[in-house]
Amino acid sequence: MKTTLKTLAALTLLGASSLAMAADLDEDMDIIAGNYKTALKTDSIATFKQSLQNMRAAAQDAQKATPPKLENKAPDSAEMKDFRHGLDTLIVQIDGALTAANQGKLAQAQTLAQDFKTTRDSYHQKYR
Repeated sequence: MKTTLKTLAALTLLGASSLAMAADLDEDMDIIAGNYKTALKTDSIATFKQSLQNMRAAAQDAQKATPPKLENKAPDSAEMKDFRHGLDTLIVQIDGALTAANQGKLAQAQTLAQDFKTTRDSYHQKYR
């Protein structure tokens, strides 16, 4: 009996910790927004790249979530596919800016990063 309880307790803690590791959609969006501001203002390539990597990870995590406007939609609905497409678009844009930053072209990378705003505005209008 004690072994069963210990096992059950361990599994419960493990499950809770994995849930805690995945951010909810609001947290992911806050991470993206905060790092976006940092990326546009920094004059450090290292800081820029770290900010974009944080944004990319948050965008990938956000793809697993459902925005409140789409809670009653099926995961394979056109709206959910479009929501994930918006995040895919952002990830591709982030990768492009990272490529420029990796080449030492911070000004060009920041110019590319300014395009993230258009993507954000378009998809926020639909799903926020």
